[in-house]
Amino acid sequence: MKQYLDLCQRIIDEGTWVENKRTGKRCLTLINADLTYHVDENKFPLVTTRKSFWKAAIAEIIGYLRGYDNAADFRQLGTKTWDANANLNDAWLNNPHRKGEDDMGRVYGVQGRSWMRPDGTTLDQLQKIVDNLAKGIDDRGEILTFYNPGEFEMGCLRPCMHTHNFSLLGDTLYLTSYQRSCDVPLGLNFNQLQVYVLLALMAQITGHKPGKAYHKIVNAHIYEDQLALMRDVQLKREPFPSPQLKINPEIRSLKDIETWVTMDDFEVVGYRYHDPIQYPFSV
Repeated sequence: MKQYLDLCQRIIDEGTWVENKRTGKRCLTLINADLTYHVDENKFPLVTTRKSFWKAAIAEIIGYLRGYDNAADFRQLGTKTWDANANLNDAWLNNPHRKGEDDMGRVYGVQGRSWMRPDGTTLDQLQKIVDNLAKGIDDRGEILTFYNPGEFEMGCLRPCMHTHNFSLLGDTLYLTSYQRSCDVPLGLNFNQLQVYVLLALMAQITGHKPGKAYHKIVNAHIYEDQLALMRDVQLKREPFPSPQLKINPEIRSLKDIETWVTMDDFEVVGYRYHDPIQYPFSV
């Protein structure tokens, strides 16, 4: 919590106002933020200075790992995070690549599970990483990237957290995740949970101990209509200790994640929190 709150305060103290053309709003913006999550100590980085709905964050990363391209599939898993971008984004609604209601296009997990090669075949980046790590192999390129500039126009949103780089040292697995842009009051709480869960799950299904997860954010920002709530409400609250995350030990393979895992396979223990804060969401 301290590093989360420190980042929020740093944006307020050092940030620069930038106009965002997509949303039509100004953002108080800071370049370069680094966070570390102690997966090895099971310190789940769930924000405590407001109530956070952690299941939706985990559902979203599971959907990415499955390669989902439809908001309805994410809703079935337990998150509505893609409803607006799939159905309320004017640029996407007028895009000829959009297939219809709830279609997200070739974004995030689609790139991770079926990156399109020039010859028309696809590459499953995630399967290659899982196979290597399960054999104890780290070729210094165990990289899962959702960032495909050649297909930006074929999706409703460019990926924000775009690349995940796994590193294996002995029997300990580490993760470094890169994010180009982050709505800190709303998005970061989701994103940091996803970085944590991604490392925890990948370590579990490849037979390794989880180490630390490192999260690098390039453009960290607070929208102008979020600033007062962050400055005058959330930052005034005293944080509680981090809770713990329990993952069903029966999840042993990528196939398990693809086929039967639900939010019932995750449990948060010891979560104490302050009242919710309704931050505005910018589409």
